Formats: sequence, C-alpha cells, structure tokens
Amino acid sequence: MNSVEKICSIFSTKNFKVSPLKGSVFGVQVTGPTLSSPVSNEIECHIQKLVTEARLVVFRDQGIVPGRRQVEISTWFGPLESTFYKHPMSPDPDVFRVSNDPVQGCTNVGRTGMHVDGSFQPSPFSHALYHIINCPSKGDTIFLPLKEFLDTMPADYRDRLERLHMCSDRRHTSAKPIVYKHPITGQDTMCFHLGMIAGFIWDKGSTAERLTDPRETAQLLRELESAILDCKDTLWYRHKWQPGDFIISDNVALAHEASPETQLDPGIVGLRVMHRTTTTGYASR
Repeated sequence: MNSVEKICSIFSTKNFKVSPLKGSVFGVQVTGPTLSSPVSNEIECHIQKLVTEARLVVFRDQGIVPGRRQVEISTWFGPLESTFYKHPMSPDPDVFRVSNDPVQGCTNVGRTGMHVDGSFQPSPFSHALYHIINCPSKGDTIFLPLKEFLDTMPADYRDRLERLHMCSDRRHTSAKPIVYKHPITGQDTMCFHLGMIAGFIWDKGSTAERLTDPRETAQLLRELESAILDCKDTLWYRHKWQPGDFIISDNVALAHEASPETQLDPGIVGLRVMHRTTTTGYASR
C-alpha cells in the first residue's frame, strides 16, 4: 500500500469517500460531503487533517459554493489574506475571481511560471482554495509536489539551491530561503516564483554572502525551470477541471501554474470562471 492509498484507507468513512487522483503520485479526491452547507466540527477537523496529509484535496460535485461560504471554509485553515485586485464581479472582497473573459474576472492569472502563491509576502500563503464556477472544455491547473521534487533532483543541484535565498520583485523584499522545512509537517519544501524573482542571495548570513546580478539571476531561473520541466512526466499532476470541483491545497507544500489553455477564447472553449481564496502565511500569524 503506497502513501496515497494509506491516506485513502485512513480517512474514508461511509459518507466521506476518499480515493486517489488519477494520474498523480499525491493528492486525493473526495465525494460525499456538501461544502455549500454547514458541516459538523468533526467533519471540519477531518478535512483539516486530510489536507495536511494529502496536500491536495479535490471535492467533487459541489455545484456552486457561494463566495461567502468559500471564505468561511478558508478560515478553517487560518485568517484570510487577500492581496489581489478586487474584480467588480467578485462575490466577496476576499474572493479572487479569475477568468478567460476580462468582463467576468481577472485574466492571465497564474501564467507567469510555476510558483508558490504569496512568495512576495513575509511568508507564503499557508493554503489556497479554488472553486470552478464556469468550467471550460480545456484549461488545466498543474501542481508540483515540492518534497518529491527535491528528493528526485541531483544532490549537487540541491546543494546549490540550499545555498540560495530569493528576493521577490513585489512588495516585501525580505529574502526567503529557496529550500526550508514545512512549518507544520517538517518536510522539506521550497519557496519560489519563476516569474516574480528579482534576484538571489548566495550564502546569506555568511562572509561569502553576495547578491546575484541580472544575468546570473536569469541563469539560475532557467536552471530551476529546466529542473521542473525534467519531472513533467513523473511528478506533475494536471488537474482537468470538472463542473463543481472545489480544491483545498497546502500551498506551502505544492507549486502550481495555470496552463496556457486557461486563457483560450471563451468562444472556443467556453467561459472559465474560478474563485480563489488564500490564508495568511505561518510566519505572519
């Protein structure tokens, strides 16, 4: 029994069926509970523990979960942190509404490279919750498990990454280690955003500390992107959205990216509308 099968066995109950995600080495899908309605404290705790263990939990057949209810569910994982543009069509100030139609939501979201949400904050968002409101025929979201990514990379390259801190090109400029321990699970994880890094610091805090110049920064980003592409067939999970999908992810444990198809013309693939909420990073609590 592998780790995902073990999680499914432990967390499945009569009215809460947990099963592996097809084509993925991590994460689970759940059928049974209706998230648009209040759930017991027992179920709430059950979901919290499941997200910690599985890292990515896809709740199927949820219909339309109201924006305010998504905000309530998000608070199970911590205070909300909303750093985004407030689109006029958003149902709640804490709901980030994204779309392939600028009238319906913010466009080109998540298209700047593989990343961890909130990398520009004092600490990355702890969790991200995604709910598909209008489901197009194409437009995957790609997830990458960071522990496994670190475990499978060559030792010399990992050693180099462990010497690096990233400096975001947005807001908070405090440097963050690329490789660090997950604050809750203690597992190795990473913080980066391929499209929002202004520079790196080598050997921070030592006598050898130095900041990369733009050329070296670009080279290091290319190397990281290449390493991510190298595990495309073995570690990536491409989530193919189904109507009613509601995802809760451990944002500290996973990187992700929206595929190019998420921005295809609505006349070709249909309207895409997704609601996202995020919770405050652990270091900010």
